[in-house]
Amino acid sequence: MLAGLYAKWMYAWETALTTRDMNRVERPLEWGFDALADVGGEELAARVERGEMSGLEAMIALNERIVAEPQTFYGYETPVDFRIEENFPALYPTNVRPETLEQEREWKRRAEVGELRKVPFLRFTSAVGTPYPENDLVNARWYEAAGNRKAEVGSSEGKSVGGGRRPKQAMIVMPQWNADAFSHNVLCEMFNRFGISCLRLSKPYHDVRRPAELERSDYAVSANVGRTIAACRQAVADIRSCVDWLESQGYEQIGVMGTSLGSAYGFIAAAMDSRLRVCAFNHASTQFGDVVWTGQSTRHVKAAFEHAGLTQDETRAMFAGVSPMSFMEAYAATGAARWEGDKARRTLVVYAPYDLTFVVKYSREVLKNFDQHGVDYVAKVLPCGHYTTGETPYKFLDGWYLGSFVWGAFRRLRA
Repeated sequence: MLAGLYAKWMYAWETALTTRDMNRVERPLEWGFDALADVGGEELAARVERGEMSGLEAMIALNERIVAEPQTFYGYETPVDFRIEENFPALYPTNVRPETLEQEREWKRRAEVGELRKVPFLRFTSAVGTPYPENDLVNARWYEAAGNRKAEVGSSEGKSVGGGRRPKQAMIVMPQWNADAFSHNVLCEMFNRFGISCLRLSKPYHDVRRPAELERSDYAVSANVGRTIAACRQAVADIRSCVDWLESQGYEQIGVMGTSLGSAYGFIAAAMDSRLRVCAFNHASTQFGDVVWTGQSTRHVKAAFEHAGLTQDETRAMFAGVSPMSFMEAYAATGAARWEGDKARRTLVVYAPYDLTFVVKYSREVLKNFDQHGVDYVAKVLPCGHYTTGETPYKFLDGWYLGSFVWGAFRRLRA
């Protein structure tokens, strides 16, 4: 009885949190082949125009091509314009609630009157271009751990307990869809205390990368199918570019932590890149299309697909190229590549049984597939849902799961 009451209360709380923002916009279905022109989008669009195939058939065919040749689609060239810029932190909210807008105004006021200090951001041009210049300038707030600063090389903080040199370690942190620019900053500060540096990476179309016409980060996930797929491609390239920069700064052991949409991006990046050796997936699912179809957060996107006559199976197929499920074998292979025993990849999956955005059966499918592919992982369960993860007391439990895992994983790597 108590369990049933708790579940009812939790579902009601989750629903309240996912429905409080009134600026979600339903946009009509667009195939968006132009966003994937260099991987056959233009050719397929022409065939659709000639009536040789439907838009759905063409999009499914393109996804099958991506899944068959993922290293081609997710390949990239390392950017050449990495630089550190000092800027004032700004909120970039995605909701229009009065309390949030007031918080944004307060941060701007503090910057104007000199109450804030500038902080470092890694900036570079994304290896994947879009029609939006602000989106193509990658932004990652840089949290450098004290023991890794160049001025302190050779200090006691740079040595391991046994007296040998401690390898430089770093995490790339990607928050959830529609996160503001302060989301997950506390996690980065916590990792710093463990001697782990962090790049808090702004996802495509998020915070400072968000085009001026948007209130929310809608272009990352929308009814424009091609643009949604291209956003994932760009995110994966941005993560791997961050790895390149970290290596250029002497970092030897690097990981990625993603929440929700950031989890999907981080997973695919790790499936493509064996250099990502510590992976924490904070809410995970298998099929991108199933999340879009069943999740409360994407109900406006599902509505557009329903109005266009699409089904859940068709939605799953047209997003196969950005679905973690499509790259389970690759993830297992890159996790085993180059590393053995205690130096193998470490993986954490955190999921929630009352999740109405990443429905729990899909999260459990991740674990099932990890078992089938021999992935060494740790699973942790939060007694809440997707949005309630950010509420007290669950955010502290989530922080403990993530922090203790990352600390332990890097400790084993450097042992």
